[in-house]
Amino acid sequence: MNDNRSGSAGPAAGRPWGPSHAAPDMPLETPIAMPIQSLDTAPDPVAPPRTSPHGMLERRLLLVLGTLVIGTFGAGEITRSLSSDGISGTDVVLMLLFFALFGWIAFGFLNAFAGFLLLMSGRSVPTPAAAPSARPTGRTAILLPIHNEEVEPVFARLRAMTRSIAAAGGTDLFEIFVLSDSRPEREVAEHRAVRRLRAISPLPIWYRRRLVNEGRKPGNIADWVHRHGGGYDYMLILDADSLMSGAAVMRLAAAMDRHPRVGLLQTIPMVIGGDTLFARWQQFAARLYGPVFSAGLLWWSGAEASFWGHNAIIRVTAFAEACGLPKLPGPEPFGGHIMSHDMYEAALLRRRGWACHMVAMQDGTYEEYPPTFVEHAQRDRRWCQGNLQHLRVLDTAGLHWVSRLQLLMGASAYLTSPLWLMLLGVSAIVAAHSEGEIQIIAPSGWLLALTLVLLFGPKLMAVWWMLQEPQRRGGFGGGKALVKSVALDIPLSVLVAPMMMMTQTLAVIDILRGRKSGWEAQNRVSDGISLSDAARHNRWHLAVGGVMAVAAVLGVQSAIWMAPIFAGLLAAPLLVAWTSRASLGALTLRRRLFLIPEELRPTALIRDARPSAEDRGEPPAISEERRWRALGKLSHQPS
Repeated sequence: MNDNRSGSAGPAAGRPWGPSHAAPDMPLETPIAMPIQSLDTAPDPVAPPRTSPHGMLERRLLLVLGTLVIGTFGAGEITRSLSSDGISGTDVVLMLLFFALFGWIAFGFLNAFAGFLLLMSGRSVPTPAAAPSARPTGRTAILLPIHNEEVEPVFARLRAMTRSIAAAGGTDLFEIFVLSDSRPEREVAEHRAVRRLRAISPLPIWYRRRLVNEGRKPGNIADWVHRHGGGYDYMLILDADSLMSGAAVMRLAAAMDRHPRVGLLQTIPMVIGGDTLFARWQQFAARLYGPVFSAGLLWWSGAEASFWGHNAIIRVTAFAEACGLPKLPGPEPFGGHIMSHDMYEAALLRRRGWACHMVAMQDGTYEEYPPTFVEHAQRDRRWCQGNLQHLRVLDTAGLHWVSRLQLLMGASAYLTSPLWLMLLGVSAIVAAHSEGEIQIIAPSGWLLALTLVLLFGPKLMAVWWMLQEPQRRGGFGGGKALVKSVALDIPLSVLVAPMMMMTQTLAVIDILRGRKSGWEAQNRVSDGISLSDAARHNRWHLAVGGVMAVAAVLGVQSAIWMAPIFAGLLAAPLLVAWTSRASLGALTLRRRLFLIPEELRPTALIRDARPSAEDRGEPPAISEERRWRALGKLSHQPS
């Protein structure tokens, strides 16, 4: 039960699945080789995938050149303002920072603009999973790596998935593997949940816990590939908070059958299940603004799409051939096991000639969001270390240039925060030498207007698209409720931006100091965070904001125009504590704020995936009953 040894029989050997508690924990081993990849030697040349739409190069060049043009324009305006009294070394630093950061937000805007035009045209980007699905023929293992998770919600989601897959006709095509890296004391509860699910599941349920957690999640999956990958055509990777419908997984497996050179299909999961104000706000933002960004990614990613580590199907032979991850030389955080393995695994798949595609689905693929800013920051800290680690593998021999670009973008997403802070500091120095003239930062109305368009344009485009169609806006409670939610979202986003900038900057500094990220279980439920704990988590935010506020009170002009920045930093503890409360999440629900379609009209899959009283061994919580009663009332209100 608590080692890596396999049982004596299983579905792979043709044995009918039954509810017997005496069933072995794992099927017979079907090993497959998974060689460690050389990063210095490119594999033999292979034919490029033929599953990309036409015009990929032109689309990518348009995006890159557009970014350079907008970034150059912004930097040129800054240069014109600074050159009146000559250009100093500080001015040059300011111009370079402004060019890099202006180009970053320009890239995001152009990606969203491409997606907006695509959505408004009513067309879609052809992908391998776009065609009507026949019944798949390949065998698929559904892998759920877990690490010290609460078993009730995890196995409730698995139970819902098994029922949905059986209803879709996939009983004999899919098997579920729960791959545990939990501590030994968690094994009893996990194994009990496995036995309970086996008793009712129409699909085979397998379980094993590793004694040695070598390589974290990628090591967990690699261990399964080594031992059992030879018995399956595909593996569907889940996270502990993932949920997918039977129709979705059948469609993905059938698409892999039709396209033998596709190695990876990454879905775009919808965020659901939030109870706190923070989680409900974030899932609303993802649901509303996500489609334009996702459509933009689909427009230019083609067969070089990325992998997000979950809610994706992978061809087992391709993964084994291409994705044996080496340990990087040197100590953590930049050496050792590759943490953000998913993006790099997609790059390695493409290096071997396997196509990696992102696929859009209207429903059937879901995930959850951390309940508070604190949990979000802890998860983001791990991602930050992993993405910065990618800077060491950018020179991997044989990578496609788009794969290198995506790895660089992943690292840049975290480097922008310290760069923004540096820009503010350098701007303050320049402004002090220029007697505090504000035009150092906003030298022209054109630049200020363009900055606002780049920052807020994607949100406005997303809102406009949603409002155009009654069914779409109805999913958010109607046009009025949608606009009210956006009116609350925008000032909240502006207020928390300085806090997020400081949090990510501190994470980068931590990593540069050599402090590696731990591997703790993610807290997926919150009872609220006290103001004192929030202040402790944000002590550096308060310190930096306090210094800036004191400078402004003393009349330092370069600090006065930073009032929105230090206001957000000083408000950080209040925002963290306030948004962590489930009671405020329930209040916004009653006031029809931050509604999403999955709340108003939850599918049978989503309802079935919530832990039952039997799962918890207790009566249903009153708050849960009230939640569903409220949702039932809201779903019948006019749009």
